[in-house]
Amino acid sequence: MKNRCSRFPAFYKKSVEERLQHVQAFADLTNQEVQALQAGASLAISHAQKMSENVVSVMSFPFGIATNFMVNGNDYLIPMVTEEPSVVAAASYGAKLARVAGGFTAHGGFPLMTGQILLASVPDCLKALQALTIHKNELLSYANQADPVLLEHGGGAVDVVGHELLINNELCVSIKLSVNVGNAMGANIVNTMAERIAPLIQKMCGGQVRLCIVSNFSPERVVRVAATWKHEMLGEPTIDAMVQVSAFAAADSYRAATHNKGIMNGVVAVCVATGNDSRAVEAGAHSYAARNGSYQPLSWYEKNEIGDLVGHVEIPLAVATVGGITKSHPTACMALKILGVATAQELAGVVGAVGLAQNFAALRALVTEGIQYGHMRLHSQNIAITAGATGAAVEAIASLMVLEKNISVARARALLAEGLQL
Repeated sequence: MKNRCSRFPAFYKKSVEERLQHVQAFADLTNQEVQALQAGASLAISHAQKMSENVVSVMSFPFGIATNFMVNGNDYLIPMVTEEPSVVAAASYGAKLARVAGGFTAHGGFPLMTGQILLASVPDCLKALQALTIHKNELLSYANQADPVLLEHGGGAVDVVGHELLINNELCVSIKLSVNVGNAMGANIVNTMAERIAPLIQKMCGGQVRLCIVSNFSPERVVRVAATWKHEMLGEPTIDAMVQVSAFAAADSYRAATHNKGIMNGVVAVCVATGNDSRAVEAGAHSYAARNGSYQPLSWYEKNEIGDLVGHVEIPLAVATVGGITKSHPTACMALKILGVATAQELAGVVGAVGLAQNFAALRALVTEGIQYGHMRLHSQNIAITAGATGAAVEAIASLMVLEKNISVARARALLAEGLQL
């Protein structure tokens, strides 16, 4: 990766055109790509109809850039698609403070996905399991014939295992097909492979195949990200409070759900921008959080021996740089170019860092000025528009509400009724 810096001071104060100039230089975007971003890179109806059903229109969301990210010594600008105020700002802020101690370190995220085959009405489960063991290599070879290109690139089916499972008082055999999916998310190829070997398994084992489907629980794709925030930047009271509320999430599932939602604010925004399956990522994250029988936070914080705050996030991320719409949606293509990641594993590390940065900023706000101060300040223009303001009145009303610390639709309507324009 070329030497580049994602630290752009006061990026939020620049005009859209100035921001695009920085992004263009950072990511080597062509003039045509910049023009597409300026135009909103809208999806053509003809293209949209090939992606979904009963299409009547397309819908746009803000495409923002989070700055300041350094992950494993490399700098990244982060494309984020989200309508929620404060998410991009919070991620940028968390990354800015983490840079002081070297940014984020990320590892893990091996691209292994699991396909499940359920075998019911099995005459003899023990013999079925023995047959799976005896014919494992034959099954893997047959599965890999479904995608020779994946095999050539070092991927492919690597294991088949089964175990007994009691379902509605019936002993069934649950079979897991493990596939190295490379830089893909993997759902399509795993489903194809599972369906390909299912008739062979049924013939070998007896019984009846009930389903063949990928699992979105992907613990092998867990990425682990850590960062340090210096004590002189936060202060001991703030660090102690953040450690305490982190422990609160571990002790209370109500808090853990909102704690993890803060992480997913960042994660999902990057997934949407890059054309990744955010629903699969969400399902994997929340199932991982509950893997031990109670819902737990995906991140935690501690104070190190010199008093700095150390944050960790551990989250499965089935993300891709190929397949799906990552290479067919024009905006997703540009988002991946801006990121400049070479592999799905690198992308997972960056996405995990965004989740941790977002979570850090939210916790810091919670234990200091409160979550609503920054959120509502950035939300003030939306509130003004909701109240009916247009043109210059939007900024004028939003600014006054922030000054008054009274950000509400009722106050915006009152100001609009008073005729506030400038």
